[in-house]
Amino acid sequence: MDMKGRVLLLGGNGMVGRNILSNEHCNRWEFLSPKSKDLNLVDFESTLNFITKAKPDFIINAAGIVGGIKANINNPVNFLVKNIDIGRNLVIAARQAGVKKLINLGASCMYPRNISNPLKEDMLLSGELEPTNEGYALAKIMTARLCQYINSEDSQFHYKTIIPCNIYGCFDKFDPERSHLVPAIIKKLHQAIVNKDELVEIWGDGLARREFMYADDFADAIFYSLDNFDQMPQLINIGVGKDHSINEYYEIVARVLGYKGSFIHNHDKPVGMQKKLVSIKKQTSWGWKPKTELKEGIQKTYHYFLKEFEQ
Repeated sequence: MDMKGRVLLLGGNGMVGRNILSNEHCNRWEFLSPKSKDLNLVDFESTLNFITKAKPDFIINAAGIVGGIKANINNPVNFLVKNIDIGRNLVIAARQAGVKKLINLGASCMYPRNISNPLKEDMLLSGELEPTNEGYALAKIMTARLCQYINSEDSQFHYKTIIPCNIYGCFDKFDPERSHLVPAIIKKLHQAIVNKDELVEIWGDGLARREFMYADDFADAIFYSLDNFDQMPQLINIGVGKDHSINEYYEIVARVLGYKGSFIHNHDKPVGMQKKLVSIKKQTSWGWKPKTELKEGIQKTYHYFLKEFEQ
């Protein structure tokens, strides 16, 4: 089979990157995915030299310092500075190396905290950010804007940003200090079953709503973007088009795992944005949609968790 082109994937060891590399479409492209020990994206000269030698047809920026609400609250400087350095170095180095096509991955926390849902791409920078992950959001906004500026200055460069909803799935982090909502719930309820706990704590009142996509579906969207790059908008949300309350996520995970206990709410804990549902109008017009239902995705993620962490 002839390869469709060379893709430099940064962040290949993260959850999104590993799902891209394990996706069924991966063998259609020649992937380069250096580990952090081989390429320090915080070092501009190293980044420029690597990209210049690699000569990729595409760059996918899935790199960054990531974590859940607790990690963001505890490490705001790291989430801001390192993610700004990574985004800036990668995008500027790509331009200097003459790479014409780049897919930058943003995050839905880039949107203002108190704004009508669904979140449309033109709402960026139209209001105050959510304080619990403001540093990470600012860094992601900066990189997306940098891509737009490069496009506007020179039309031969096509640097586009995908803003995904929350992602969960295989290769996720289950450490309570760093994990996002769905893997945190899976780990918490699994431990409750093992310990025979009759009560599990939920942060806040559980009414805040979140949209989650199974990671392999998002990887499929990435390959769709490689195949349909010219038709892809410069800035586009990728989501599932519906959300659930935090209470509902606990209930769904409990049914999948077989947890029979009860829940108690801790109203002193932070919950972040009350609602974060992205608009998929552009995505629908572009022609892509996810295929994995929430219950099926949680089942697959739990099987991964048992296999990798509960041997």
